[in-house]
Amino acid sequence: MIRRILLPFLFVSCGFAGGLVLTGRWPTAEEARAEPRPVEAAQPAAPAGMMLPDLSAVAAKTIPSVMNITSLQVVRTQNSPFASDPMFRYFFGDQMAQPRNRISQSLGSGVIVTSDGYVLTNNHVVGDARAQVSVVFADKRELKARIIGVDEWTDLALLKIDARGMPVLPWGDSSKLKVAEWVLAIGNPFQLNQTVTLGIVSALGRTLGGSLATYEDFIQTDAAINPGNSGGALVNGRGELVGINTAIFSESGGYQGIGFAVPSNLARHVMDDLLKYGEVQRGNMPGVIVTQLTTQMAEELGAPNTRGALVNQMSRDSDAYAAGLRPGDIIITFNSRTVEDASAFMRMLGDSKAGTAARLEILRESRHLELTVPITRTRRSVR
Repeated sequence: MIRRILLPFLFVSCGFAGGLVLTGRWPTAEEARAEPRPVEAAQPAAPAGMMLPDLSAVAAKTIPSVMNITSLQVVRTQNSPFASDPMFRYFFGDQMAQPRNRISQSLGSGVIVTSDGYVLTNNHVVGDARAQVSVVFADKRELKARIIGVDEWTDLALLKIDARGMPVLPWGDSSKLKVAEWVLAIGNPFQLNQTVTLGIVSALGRTLGGSLATYEDFIQTDAAINPGNSGGALVNGRGELVGINTAIFSESGGYQGIGFAVPSNLARHVMDDLLKYGEVQRGNMPGVIVTQLTTQMAEELGAPNTRGALVNQMSRDSDAYAAGLRPGDIIITFNSRTVEDASAFMRMLGDSKAGTAARLEILRESRHLELTVPITRTRRSVR
């Protein structure tokens, strides 16, 4: 009898308690143990347009100063890949083995740097100092261009078109660039005229072991630079020319977020020398070829680290050889300045004045030696 009374009462009590929990009127065990939660302050929304800069006015002002460049060169090629095979020559004769001329075309971009028609671009866009070069403007006008000079060390070339009152990009001071500063890359990728891409300066003073140029001091940017952009403008947020777009790092042939530009201060120096001398005046050590020092090479040569420039080859009749420099030497200082790598050595050498001498500290078989090596002018190779 008592069981019959208690069981219904127990069921009713459980149901009542469960209803309180479900309606939130009874605190659960988890809520009872928890600390009181502070009220989160509302975060103010970012004002519209604050995340990215509006550089449309800068782009509109600078686009007219960048044009497409077409270069035609005569290239001698073999009629057949088997032309050097004696059996091929026996059966098909020498006529089939003779090289023939063909026309090679290269495309790129250029930047107007003076109102009377001087244009900066890349040496690899021009291709050859004897090439036939023309420029195409945004309005489809086409003009022939004359090659004033090329500089293989920096991969730059200076052209001249017969025009006046051209829209000019003002020079910027590339030494004042900062990492993460916004920049625009303007050019003609894949023959698409006047394309603008936005990015930041990713790094400064970048060297790539001589793979792009002999004199390497690149601005690295993630602004999209694709084939055809070479020779175009790298512009800062004030609409100033801070670099000449030169190359991309890519494993696929397309944009992968790493592009390189020649700093404007270097480009301006090259242009001034090409105008004044027809070549770039820089120091040289004829007969000396340096290369990067790897970890394995450093161990074999008794060097404590990979810092320095390794003398890979040299001519026995060179001034450097007469001064005591030898293959296998590691150049660790240049006029008391530390040589980080082969690219740094080439920059220091190129910036030196011809007719002077360089004081080199070298490492040879774990011994430190000092040498004085004459510096001469680079050979004329630009007209």
